[in-house]
Amino acid sequence: MDSALKNLAQMPQVPAYWENAKNELMKRDRIMRKLIPQFGDLYLIGRDDSFTTLTRSIIAQQISAGSANLLWQRFLEICPSSTPAQVIKAGSEKLSSCGLSKRKTEYILDLAEHFKEKRVHVDNWAMMSDEDVVSELIQIRGIGRWTAEMFLIFNLLRPNILPLDDPGLLKGISINYFSGEPVSRSDLREVAANWDPWRTVATWYLWRSLDPIAL
Repeated sequence: MDSALKNLAQMPQVPAYWENAKNELMKRDRIMRKLIPQFGDLYLIGRDDSFTTLTRSIIAQQISAGSANLLWQRFLEICPSSTPAQVIKAGSEKLSSCGLSKRKTEYILDLAEHFKEKRVHVDNWAMMSDEDVVSELIQIRGIGRWTAEMFLIFNLLRPNILPLDDPGLLKGISINYFSGEPVSRSDLREVAANWDPWRTVATWYLWRSLDPIAL
């Protein structure tokens, strides 16, 4: 394969539903009609590796995007391939040294054990419903509904995920739809009712409105 074809093959692929979802959201929602064009050809970039996606989500729990990115880079210095075997070999002391809390260190090690011992059905997730994937994932220590929903968005590229507990989504709704006033889950659901079945896409654009760097 020549270098041009190789580079093309390695480029992230636009989710198949993305363009249609953008058009539908802009037709239905006046805020989306203003927001979506601001980000040109940017789109959700999926993460292929299940273990990496879940590990990164655990690291990002309850901290800002900037802090999460910094911790992730430090984690990669210790586990550059981000594999279960590498994490287990590193152990709790090395993982803690990159700034992870004791609890997050325990969660990541437990996740690595689940993958190593094949206690999760990784090969079946693509064929399972959103809720069935969530139900399996939340059986793992440290993985709650929010982390499972981030997995559905970033790994399985599911088009209709609405992470009700995501602070970025709540802030994006507040700023773009309520002039910065605090919003409740009820407010979020009311706004998002117009997005179905493309709630992932709308959520992604609201994240972008807070942080223009594509995730």
